[in-house]
Amino acid sequence: MRLKHIVYCLSVAIIITACSKSGDSPTPNPPSPPPTPSEAAIVFSIDIDPGSGSIFAATGASQALKVNVSSNLPTAGVVVDVKTTRDSDNTVISSSSVSSTAAITSASIDSLKPGVLCTATIIVTSKSTSSNSATKTFKIVRK
Repeated sequence: MRLKHIVYCLSVAIIITACSKSGDSPTPNPPSPPPTPSEAAIVFSIDIDPGSGSIFAATGASQALKVNVSSNLPTAGVVVDVKTTRDSDNTVISSSSVSSTAAITSASIDSLKPGVLCTATIIVTSKSTSSNSATKTFKIVRK
């Protein structure tokens, strides 16, 4: 009986020693950093709207416009790019870029010639996340 007890104790000791070897247990992963909050997708409107399929009639060589960002404004602000191309040959006739940290930004379309149909493109882009942008395009002609 005593021999059985010794064999049992030695078996338990060997099993405990084998299971407690250092380096065999996996290293725990460090905690993940908190996720970075993403910006809201940019949504904007412009104060001149010719309507779907319509052409906006400008009264002069320049047309002022206001860009209103209605989504949450990125903390670093936005860049408003305004580009106007002549439809007949796709030539860029005016291009401007305005940096802003306000929800409403003033811009203009310049160099409009009487009777020349153009396409105006307004792009609003987050300063901190360049992939966060929105675009509006419409036709414009000077009377």
